[in-house]
Amino acid sequence: MLSEFHVPRRIAAAGLSALCLLSACAPKHGEPVDTDRYAGLSPQILVWRTALEAHHSACALKVNGRGCEAFQVTCKAAQAITSAERARGVSAKLVAAMTFNGRSPDGSGGKLGSAFAIFTKAGGVWARIEAAPVNMTSCALI
Repeated sequence: MLSEFHVPRRIAAAGLSALCLLSACAPKHGEPVDTDRYAGLSPQILVWRTALEAHHSACALKVNGRGCEAFQVTCKAAQAITSAERARGVSAKLVAAMTFNGRSPDGSGGKLGSAFAIFTKAGGVWARIEAAPVNMTSCALI
């Protein structure tokens, strides 16, 4: 059963939401609406994977042109954006960990590998730098 206080609060909340949509909360005409600040990250993860296969020591031995297999992103975690980064236009920042297995000519498992990266997005463009290892369960920087 709704009390008489719940109905006016719901009406007020709906009214404030509508007002927000019609005023400063709405994007300006012609401005892009960024509903997913991590949009475009998946292709960058694939670029990272390709770079790891080409250059990581666990992937040095190539079998049928491939150096590693079983790539898996084990974690991704948002990171705080500093005021200096925000001033440079950074709108998203996260750390990611990836594991993979090297290959061997006889089909047995090769060297195990892992890699860590910080991804930042500024002006709609993603950049990646190598990161220190992270806890694979929590994705917290160690």
